Amino acid sequence: MTIIDGVFLGIVQGLTEFLPISSSGHLVLFQDLLGLKEPALLLDCALHLGTLVSILAYFRSDIAGMFSETWDFSKGIINGQKGLTEINDCPRAALTLWVVIGIIPTALIGLFFRGPIEMLFGSTSLVSMALVITGFVVGVTRLVPEDYGKKKRVGLIPSLLIGTAQGLALIPGISRSGTTIVCGLLLGMDRELAARFSFLLAIPAIVGALGLQLRVGGLGNEDVHVLIIGFVTSALTGLLALKVLISVIRRGRLYYFAPYCWALGLGVLLMKIV
Repeated sequence: MTIIDGVFLGIVQGLTEFLPISSSGHLVLFQDLLGLKEPALLLDCALHLGTLVSILAYFRSDIAGMFSETWDFSKGIINGQKGLTEINDCPRAALTLWVVIGIIPTALIGLFFRGPIEMLFGSTSLVSMALVITGFVVGVTRLVPEDYGKKKRVGLIPSLLIGTAQGLALIPGISRSGTTIVCGLLLGMDRELAARFSFLLAIPAIVGALGLQLRVGGLGNEDVHVLIIGFVTSALTGLLALKVLISVIRRGRLYYFAPYCWALGLGVLLMKIV
């Protein structure tokens, strides 16, 4: 891998990880259509670490508040001053709890269906069809009324359902951000909360995936300059993509990404047929 490869892959990773157009789907299609080699394991980890950093940077205030409030609430439970039923009185501690609960179905789907999901990475046709499905998923938000999402809390059932949606998005071509945000919106959550919960839920998912990847595959070798440029490019591009997406969600325009998913998915399918 060259530095140019690192920059290109960093941009692709940063944009597609957060915009609802599927980073895994783009990786599969680019490898097939452009003849790109799959990134070395260490570079792939550096790219994902970059997008993780962009989430931590963008939501740093939320994350700091969640840690602080969860710590105080936990001390209250240990000292007998609080009960778990009072957690809704501490919204950021509650958000931590919902993230922990939400990651459970994601982890279970990843563990039990890892083999079949990995096999899908070898089929550009299936990935293309999954991209078309992603287009319909984000496109359905066009039908959601402006005043539909009013809920300011996540809750047990929504956290489990959104976590399940994140697990299904392990399928290449299914957008993680698009699926989880749309799931939150359809459950009546406030737009900003749906987006915030989606990306906070991505933090343990990315960390877990990185840990599993390194444990199974080992570190390998890669030019340190390529790793650094890939990491930095991914982080900066990811931060920009996050800002754009949050702005789009606030205006209720997530369906803007549907035509792109349809065009790419159907275009690749037509190329395969011809």
